[in-house]
Amino acid sequence: MEKVILQFQKNEITEHYVYLNMARSANGKNKKVLEDISRDELDHYGHFKKMTGKEVGPDHIKVALYSIMGSVFGITFASKLMEKGESRAQINYAAATHLKGMNVLIKDEEKHEKALLSILEEERLNYISSMVLGLNDAIVELTGALAGFTFALQNTKVIGIAGFITGVAAALSMAAAEYLSQKSESGGRNPLKAALYTGALYMAVVLILVAPYFIQGSYYTALGLTLGCVFVVILIFSFFVSVVQDKKFGEIFWEMTVICLGVSVIAFLIGLGARKILNIQI
Repeated sequence: MEKVILQFQKNEITEHYVYLNMARSANGKNKKVLEDISRDELDHYGHFKKMTGKEVGPDHIKVALYSIMGSVFGITFASKLMEKGESRAQINYAAATHLKGMNVLIKDEEKHEKALLSILEEERLNYISSMVLGLNDAIVELTGALAGFTFALQNTKVIGIAGFITGVAAALSMAAAEYLSQKSESGGRNPLKAALYTGALYMAVVLILVAPYFIQGSYYTALGLTLGCVFVVILIFSFFVSVVQDKKFGEIFWEMTVICLGVSVIAFLIGLGARKILNIQI
């Protein structure tokens, strides 16, 4: 039982530092909510410390990992991911209700879960549809284009340059289209910011997908690496959307993957056909 309580104690001090770090980079309502939760976690740590009479340090790797995720993906993503840990804590505490004060801790954890669900005031989440638009279009369009270029041109440098030029032009086009789209709507979103989110995500994907063609001599290997990059990008973004929007990860991931692979296969065939029909020799 002492080992179990020490683990509870370690979890509480770890979560105290995680929420404290997230609070430092937050503001307004989010900052107050995270500071309150951090303070409660420290109180819980003190409660368990009285039982064990021992000092326990935090899980530094977990603290660093969540701090990085909060900086990169936003506090909503990091806090909602922590919420899953809060739910597990409730289950673990429920199995130890015979310990003094556990009912109070369980109520606190339930309060934390409700509080975390209320943290939705983050700018980037208002533009998540613009981010999805830029990412999806970049993955589907550029993967298809690179696949077609690979079979039609069969020269890594030429394919890379063609893909980069196509990607930059498409990124600017998509950003402009998103700006005009938001300008014509009354959704309360800033058209310029929406365009920047769309264009920035598109451009980031372009750089990731064309990179293999500039570092690999074999165009087949380069295409394989590009498809691997596509898989990783879809994996990360699907996980991000599933967490912040409380959707099923599998549905988002497989939908994006199937669409992307379908377009790529069609582009393979078009590129191969164009090379044969037009007798392209490079």
